[in-house]
Amino acid sequence: MNASAPGLNQLSDDLKNTIQAAYRAWLNARGFKARRGQREMIAHVARTLTQEHNRIAVIEAGTGTGKTAAYCIAAIPTARSLGKTIVLSTATVALQEQVTLHDIPDLKNNAQLKFTVSLAKGRGRYLCLKRLDDHLKYSEQQEIPIFEVESGEHSALYQGMLERYAQGQWDGELDSWPEELPDGAWRGVTTDHRGCSNNRCSFFKQCPFFKARGALEGSDVIVANHDLVLSDLALGGGAVLPEPEQCIYILDEAHHLAEKTQTHFSTNARLNATLNWLEQVNSVLGSLTQRFARPADLVDLATSVAGESGALRGALEALSAGLHELEYTVRDDDLDTCRFPLGEVPETIQDFASAAVPFISKICDDLERTHALVQGAVAGDVNWTNAFEAEDWLVPVGQLQTRALATLSLLQDYALQSQYRHARWINRTPYDIEMVSAPIEPGYILQEVLWQRAFGAICTSATLSAMGRFDRFFERTGLSADVLRARIASPFNYPEIARFVVPPMQSEPRDFDAHTDEVVSLLPDLLAQQVSALVLFTSWRQLNAVVKALPKDLDEKMFVQGEGAKQVLLAEHRKRIDAGLSSYLFGLASFSEGLDLPDDYCRHVIIVKLPFAVPDDPVDQAMAEWAEARGRNAFYEISVPDAALKLVQACGRLIRHENDHGTITMLDKRIVTKRYGKALLESLPPYQFQLAGGASAAQGSAALPSN
Repeated sequence: MNASAPGLNQLSDDLKNTIQAAYRAWLNARGFKARRGQREMIAHVARTLTQEHNRIAVIEAGTGTGKTAAYCIAAIPTARSLGKTIVLSTATVALQEQVTLHDIPDLKNNAQLKFTVSLAKGRGRYLCLKRLDDHLKYSEQQEIPIFEVESGEHSALYQGMLERYAQGQWDGELDSWPEELPDGAWRGVTTDHRGCSNNRCSFFKQCPFFKARGALEGSDVIVANHDLVLSDLALGGGAVLPEPEQCIYILDEAHHLAEKTQTHFSTNARLNATLNWLEQVNSVLGSLTQRFARPADLVDLATSVAGESGALRGALEALSAGLHELEYTVRDDDLDTCRFPLGEVPETIQDFASAAVPFISKICDDLERTHALVQGAVAGDVNWTNAFEAEDWLVPVGQLQTRALATLSLLQDYALQSQYRHARWINRTPYDIEMVSAPIEPGYILQEVLWQRAFGAICTSATLSAMGRFDRFFERTGLSADVLRARIASPFNYPEIARFVVPPMQSEPRDFDAHTDEVVSLLPDLLAQQVSALVLFTSWRQLNAVVKALPKDLDEKMFVQGEGAKQVLLAEHRKRIDAGLSSYLFGLASFSEGLDLPDDYCRHVIIVKLPFAVPDDPVDQAMAEWAEARGRNAFYEISVPDAALKLVQACGRLIRHENDHGTITMLDKRIVTKRYGKALLESLPPYQFQLAGGASAAQGSAALPSN
């Protein structure tokens, strides 16, 4: 980190006493006994954040440690003593709300700590009253081209939103809207920073986003999520959250951080869609110019964009023709992919992209000037006819600007090819051709926008190390080797309460049909062993094939991902268990973590296949190529550690507290027949192992409790 804090080289006695008193109060109020691992984590957090330099720690805290309480009890008094703000970030909005609605109130009530807390979400999760009003106002006419869909399509819904918000029955947040929204409906009534006129907006005082943002001012703890943190950092920091230099980041579920960064900083552009978008650009600017009685500055900009868009169209058509000449691999019925080895784009394609860059760059500049003029009209600084309508045009012009900048970023990436390694590939469908670029070294981005600027940071999760080492996490997140790393074991007595079973199997997953048939033959008896089960797959193809082939008498007992909203499926599953009926959940990777199904809600986790990455994923292929180019073994240094991490997460769905119990069944014999299988087994908690053929690797001999 660049920032230093003179004089911060030890914990003061007062701060130590405050932290210790808070922990004792919380334990007494909850009737808990102190846990060694929890005390250890509290100490690591407090010491790290009060160092003069290098105030970053990576702490893997096994399930049952009580890590949320640990980092809060240590970090909150420390941050208050230093005058810093805690940004507590989770991987998802749902878990963000869990922390806000349950964990933090528990600590406020029981740990005798005084602090203020606010929940932060991105602008896109809040209703824009101006856009809502525009939809209702212009539902019968299209004088202003602000709608991606016809207003009338959702007019009744939008009227209901307005009425509920006006009556105080809804706070304007997407996550608190009580019903499921139709596709595209929410996008029409939210906006980004370019479509917002801020305090000049006629709805500013009632704005849900600015009400929520105002609540952040002066908060000791801001609960955010990784996507919002990355969005704020991408805008330079301080756009929604405080400046990074004033923040202590608690990055919970930090194993998602590299992947989230990779996704957030990826770029893509669909060429046919971009050509259609160019027509929209000229249409919007033409209508805008006419609406304000053709002021000279707008006419000049519209004329300039028209010329540049014509030239850009020619460059993109040439680029598209060049891309169609490449060799493609069939991915499925409607998708072919051409991946560039090591991310290196052929010189011809590089030249085509370079030819388009000046034109899209000039369009970006002209749209920025147009947006500035519209903002000036909103502020009353520009004397236009009908200037009172300028606020209505911020959204369409801002959307054009956002799209133009994204297209410029993609074309520049292909033309210049960043010094940092990227995966680059082309997706071709019957309808369009898409160029994609994704960083395969997200660590350099995090180093630049986060680690070098943050006052302090704690990265934590139950799964950060792979096969006992943090190397993969440090490599992907760009952390320096001198950052504190600590592993805190789970307090659960796994050999006594959980067993891991690998039944003898004939097939291997590489033979899809044979493996699927064998899974289908084994599942009915496996499911019958317990009142509940979570069955985890690695592909939709096998999930659907297995579900279709299972006996029909299981249908009413199965809740399958994709057949309803996730929360609805979980609620129905719990309802059956509460009624004393059997119930089984079937799902993919998103069911492998984040589900809290204690006791009878999940007595059996059945893992159909080892969670290796999809072999034809372009990003994973590019990472493997770069590793091999540096003389590394990509399979053992990337694929196996990543699979080990996912396997630990999947197994972690079984035991949720120290008195829980159950069974994990692995339907992939490679874990006992392949050389890497031993490493995967050793990465797991010390379950009572029962391997194929009756061999036992039990680390605890007591029989499991029965239902």
